Amino acid sequence: MTEITSSRELSSPERLQAFTDAVVAIALTLLILPLMESVGELADHHGTTAQWFAEERYPLLGFVLSFVLISVFWVHHHRLFRNVHLVDSVLLWLTIAWMFTIVWMPVATALSTQMHADWAQPLVYIGTLFATSFLLLLARVYLRSHPHLHDLDEAATRSGIQAGTIVAALFLAALILALIVPDLGNLPLLLMVLSEPLQRLARRRSLKNSERQPLDPTPK
Repeated sequence: MTEITSSRELSSPERLQAFTDAVVAIALTLLILPLMESVGELADHHGTTAQWFAEERYPLLGFVLSFVLISVFWVHHHRLFRNVHLVDSVLLWLTIAWMFTIVWMPVATALSTQMHADWAQPLVYIGTLFATSFLLLLARVYLRSHPHLHDLDEAATRSGIQAGTIVAALFLAALILALIVPDLGNLPLLLMVLSEPLQRLARRRSLKNSERQPLDPTPK
């Protein structure tokens, strides 16, 4: 029986990172397709540019939001994996699952901006964002427990997990709020503005805690 993936294929992160970059690029491109189709449809009816912007303002806003969010996810993934020098099967499948959520984002965006509003929209859209952030957090946690796979120091690993936990928790809070109050739609995503302040607060607390730790007494 032919072995699907050899240990050599799992030893270097370059191929996986290149594949991830390609998947993200395709997902970003797919976001624009519904807007391109709407341009052609309006042109067939002799519409104007101003009319297109007026009619497609919500899909356009959804496109911009999803484009920015996917880009941010990619930046964090790229920064993490540039410090990874070995990839095992667990890290590989965590990354594949992460890519699945990225590929799903254009569909979630289209459902969120082109369908009639219902309770399922925030479940799909915000739920996808939560899944993406949570899977990246799992990758960070896994790398922390497997230091032979990367060259991150303990402080950087701990800081990344801390930041990832805050981001995932805010997405989860936004999802719960959207499900409790369906009329809010995706507005609970505004909770994400708290991400950076909370991360700064967490970093300050970690710094204070490290400064308070007494030095080990030197035996005489």
